[in-house]
Amino acid sequence: LSAFRQREAVSAVGSSNMENDISLKFHQQLFLISENLVTEDVAALKFLCTDLLHLSKLEGVKSAADIFKLLMAQEYLNVEDTFILAELLYRIKCHSLLEKLGYTKEKVQERLSEKGRISPYRQMLYELSENITSVMLKEITFLLRDHLPKRCMILSALDLLTLLEKQSLLTKDNVKILEDVFMTISPDLLETIDLYKKGKGEKFILLKELGVLPSFCPTKMHKRRCVLLPSEEEGTPVDGVFYSKVGLKYKVLEVLVLFSFTFFFSFLQTMKSYKMDGPHRGFCLIINNVNFNSSQRKGSCKDAEQLERVFTWLGLDVRTYTDLTSREIINLMETWQRVPDHKDRNCFICCILSHGKSGAIYGTDEKLVSIRVLTSHFTAKQCPQLAAKPKLFFIQACQGDKIQCPVYVVTDGPTPDLSSMQERVVLSESIPEEADFLLGMATVDGYVSFRHMEEGSWYIQALCSKLQLLVPRGEDILSILTEVNEDVARRDSPSGTKKQMPQPAYTLRRKFIFPIPMDPPPS
Repeated sequence: LSAFRQREAVSAVGSSNMENDISLKFHQQLFLISENLVTEDVAALKFLCTDLLHLSKLEGVKSAADIFKLLMAQEYLNVEDTFILAELLYRIKCHSLLEKLGYTKEKVQERLSEKGRISPYRQMLYELSENITSVMLKEITFLLRDHLPKRCMILSALDLLTLLEKQSLLTKDNVKILEDVFMTISPDLLETIDLYKKGKGEKFILLKELGVLPSFCPTKMHKRRCVLLPSEEEGTPVDGVFYSKVGLKYKVLEVLVLFSFTFFFSFLQTMKSYKMDGPHRGFCLIINNVNFNSSQRKGSCKDAEQLERVFTWLGLDVRTYTDLTSREIINLMETWQRVPDHKDRNCFICCILSHGKSGAIYGTDEKLVSIRVLTSHFTAKQCPQLAAKPKLFFIQACQGDKIQCPVYVVTDGPTPDLSSMQERVVLSESIPEEADFLLGMATVDGYVSFRHMEEGSWYIQALCSKLQLLVPRGEDILSILTEVNEDVARRDSPSGTKKQMPQPAYTLRRKFIFPIPMDPPPS
């Protein structure tokens, strides 16, 4: 008996140690995930958890780890069941972190209908917030100025939506205030609201309203049964079940609401988008002109390296060319214009890092090449293999003759020759006439762009940073470039007197959305 008790005690100790090991590993996973989430991600998680956790608790959240603790305290998250966290990461498009929980994007999608806990209403609001730019936010705040507290600081779209909910101006049953605002600011976003209303609104009611199911409880309820009313035909059994209500005829539908809304919002993100699901993404050319007769573009190699890392991560076949003369640049365009492999690719990207003047860039021989001439090689007529496919050009070069900035910050233009000032070319003359082009300029026409001699140019570094942050969230390229504009506009030269504003121009006909890479961002 003594030996039996001893073995039992040893077994209990072993079991306890195993549980401790599992618990430690679980908390290590949470820590690693928390460390990889930035401030914007934490704000998104807080918003998505609004229906699950007390608002007073959420207001004290400072990090993702704080949210994880609250979810564990409410028994949403534990060692055996991490799906709530997987769903949250999926919703904010941090798909690369799912593998730390043993999930993939596809596995989460498969289980959303069964285990999803973020309500369609919350999903809809978050989807809207992701499409509200900083400029739109200012316009919306102005329109709603009579409804908002006078001294309230609104820093993001999520802040605005949360405030409207607090004031009961916005609820799951009343989204009219958003409809009124978007009718003026961005009618395109009304489609998201319409999809929500069609799935939840006038034609659909929850069975809980009939007394068949209890009020929605995220901890217990994984599906919702919805009914379509009124039905033109007699009620038909679904899974052998009839539901009825006196005076009305209902046709019961088994509706996996969260699955449906996942489909709706996936559809929204992909509708009117360029095809980007081919076996080969496309070619990316990087022309990095560093050494000129009269100057050296220090820091440009940093830009080229970062561009190569980011676009390789995005699935492109990157080719880098250094120190090309004006003739060599044109020859290169002519060579790539005739590459037959374009027909198997989804897109084409060209990044040019050089000095420049209005509407043109310099070769290392200090002769100008018109940007219009460069892009003209890839029109549908000149390059049929890229017809109807997006062609993106990113130009890091000055577009004017301002004096370069002192101490570590230099202008991407040669020292101006005041005796031979050339007539400026307006940006509209640089934009390709054909469809499906995007021209991302580091600066507006007539002005210099800045480059740190060690860290690289403001524009390219901001572009690479925002691509890594926002592509995993499913943002389209124009939304990303808007964020790049804001990033660069916030920067100052060391003296605090020099600023820069990038300028995208485009003839794109659809949204351009990079597929989300399986690997984490390179930096």
